Amino acid sequence: MTRIACVELFHVRIPLKSPFYPSWIPGYPATDNRFDLIRITTQSGIQGYSAGPAISTERLGLGQLIAPYLLGLDATDIDLMLQRLREVSYLGVRANWIEPAFWDILGKIEKKPVYELLGGTRSPVKLYASTGEIKPIEERVAEAESRLDEGFSTIKIRVHDFDVKEDIRQVQAVVDAVGDRMAIGVDANQGWRVTIINDAPLWDLDRAKYFADACAEMGIAWLEEPLPMDDYDNLSRLTRYSRVPVSGGEIHTSGKSELKMMIERKCYDIFQPDAIMTGGIKHTLEVADHCRKYGLAFTPHTWTNGIGFAVNLHVLLASGFNGVKPLEYPLNPPAWTVEKRDGILKHPFDHDNGVYYPTYNPGLGFDIDPGKLNRFGKRFFHMNNRKLIFHTIRDKGLRTALRLNTNKKKYGVDSKKEGRKTSLPPFDSDRITSADH
Repeated sequence: MTRIACVELFHVRIPLKSPFYPSWIPGYPATDNRFDLIRITTQSGIQGYSAGPAISTERLGLGQLIAPYLLGLDATDIDLMLQRLREVSYLGVRANWIEPAFWDILGKIEKKPVYELLGGTRSPVKLYASTGEIKPIEERVAEAESRLDEGFSTIKIRVHDFDVKEDIRQVQAVVDAVGDRMAIGVDANQGWRVTIINDAPLWDLDRAKYFADACAEMGIAWLEEPLPMDDYDNLSRLTRYSRVPVSGGEIHTSGKSELKMMIERKCYDIFQPDAIMTGGIKHTLEVADHCRKYGLAFTPHTWTNGIGFAVNLHVLLASGFNGVKPLEYPLNPPAWTVEKRDGILKHPFDHDNGVYYPTYNPGLGFDIDPGKLNRFGKRFFHMNNRKLIFHTIRDKGLRTALRLNTNKKKYGVDSKKEGRKTSLPPFDSDRITSADH
């Protein structure tokens, strides 16, 4: 009874208390925490969830594209689910953010947390407070002092000025205020430049080296995304040069293959893929294993929403890298608070003096609050087997629909038939004559 019986998609908008201006999109006022939520239900009624960040309703057509090719399949066959999501990507649609929902189902069936299914153990997770906005120096310092008072021992701040000296002044002010009591990371947000509203600085290798030298002098713990994410040669050069660890890798949509190549070229000292963005839980753990092979550090990126935080928490616990570097904990009040980040969850991921103590709850470890989902979410897609029949008849015609149904039963439902190889007769060299040449 683990076959998929229903696929639903919701667009969620959780209003923020005040506009949030993410440093990675200069000039953009986010007034909601927006994301798309998927709910996969099996024939036995077990539900799995995942979520992908959204700007608007850009995924309205996703359900029609993917649901017909998921219904009836075994939700616990992760390899088959990844293959189906990969097939969708050939059309330019990124859908691997859905993959954690299948792990959620598998964990609930096995009555184990996902991290345990994947070989991890329950242990405290040290967090770093991850800010998201560019602020005046006085507000930046006050923010750092507030996070210190809340128990965090590490903070990440953002710099995004056209003048490198202004960036350095921002960092120096925080160092002067809390540097003897907190570790400080700095995110330059150069990995993926967005100028859709306002212009944004674009660093080159010289500027990155100059800033890395300044960070070393100030005792900064790490420098994040100081160059474009596909500038592989210069990233390797900078990482070799810098006296401060260089990190990145959060949003490489090409997934594990690109990240493995970057690991081999040592583009970063610390790789931080986000399982929601870069290929799902399984692929992200393969990246972690590759980091270990090459002697590099690993910790996931988590700046999406409460569900994205949960997914990457399980990745860290299963990776063997817990404790190497704190896990990112998005927090930027008054706009981006735990309440707003985790707005549809029954129990938010609250920290305890900068530490999170994982539960032993099965699956991904969270429960959706139906009332909050009803309040903040709008279901825009729903398909079960009955609806699939009528959809296929309308879309393809009765005869074609019947043929597709036959083919699906023959080839699509039984995952063991995936990747069938053609059977060839034994090779007989005597059959090759001079005429064949």
